[in-house]
Amino acid sequence: MAKRPSKHLRAPRPLLGGGSQRKVSKRGVEYIVRDVSAQRAEKQYRCPGCQQVVAIGTAHVVTWPVTPPLGIDAGLDIRRHWHTHCWNQA
Repeated sequence: MAKRPSKHLRAPRPLLGGGSQRKVSKRGVEYIVRDVSAQRAEKQYRCPGCQQVVAIGTAHVVTWPVTPPLGIDAGLDIRRHWHTHCWNQA
């Protein structure tokens, strides 16, 4: 059986390929927003909206700009995990 190449050597998957994600415009910036279910929330993050922890097992959203700001190679480099309520209020 042939060994699969490292995931780091494979071509990247398309950012909008499946899953529950959408494009949202806020304050003149277009973002890709992906829903993360409680079952898939395996790490904790700091929400940029309220500065509190998004706990493991908490459904939330992850966002990144469609067009990265100057000096950033890709929007994914600055993705952020938000409480869904905080993102909706931002």
